[in-house]
Amino acid sequence: MSKTAIVIGVGAGEGLGAAVCRMAASEGLHVFVGGRTQAKVEAVADAIRSAGGNATAAVADTTDEASVAAFVGAAEAAGPIDLAVFNAGNNMPGNPLEMEAEYFETCWRIGCFGGFLFSRETLRRMVPRGEGTLLLTGASASMRGKPNFAAFTAAKAGLRALGQSLAREFGPQGIHVAHVVVDGGIGGERLKTRAPEFAARMGEDGLIGLDGLAESYRFLYRQPRNAWTQELDLRTHKEQY
Repeated sequence: MSKTAIVIGVGAGEGLGAAVCRMAASEGLHVFVGGRTQAKVEAVADAIRSAGGNATAAVADTTDEASVAAFVGAAEAAGPIDLAVFNAGNNMPGNPLEMEAEYFETCWRIGCFGGFLFSRETLRRMVPRGEGTLLLTGASASMRGKPNFAAFTAAKAGLRALGQSLAREFGPQGIHVAHVVVDGGIGGERLKTRAPEFAARMGEDGLIGLDGLAESYRFLYRQPRNAWTQELDLRTHKEQY
């Protein structure tokens, strides 16, 4: 039975989630592609299979406990989960004085609570074997709050703190938990479609490349136990620290 990888938060074919899925497939893992839109996850899985890899598409909602448990359970049934990547958490700006409580809670549930559910279900499978890699995708908001991004910052900063706790608790049990700070705009389909003027102004050299991001996730996955990274901070050379 071959090992599996699970990636949740997969959307556009040219996005970070899809790029990480392709990387995992190139490592010989059977990739379970998880996201909220059937057509999108099917397209990513089809592309992997067309390239000679193994992939299964699954609709999964990070805010729903039963959905996350079913997604992780299906992957484990197909083979031991060796790599798990939490990539959910859309950028949700908003004025806190005008923000509805439901909007704030939704942002937190997607980006932080979902990270807890995904991590818990994954670790329940990995810990008995004493091996596996769990990676959490962060953002600029993981490190610093900015005006108009209170909800998103709360979610991403919470996810980062969760990752630190999990790394300290489960690292000694053989599980590599790492958090990836993606500090800047990603040169993928979503940004180029939703903010074309910004993308054009930044240029390819001013947006974080998908290939470079995927290779950084590969680097974390391949690290030996005596030299684990807990947090990796990625940005272009143009991004201010």
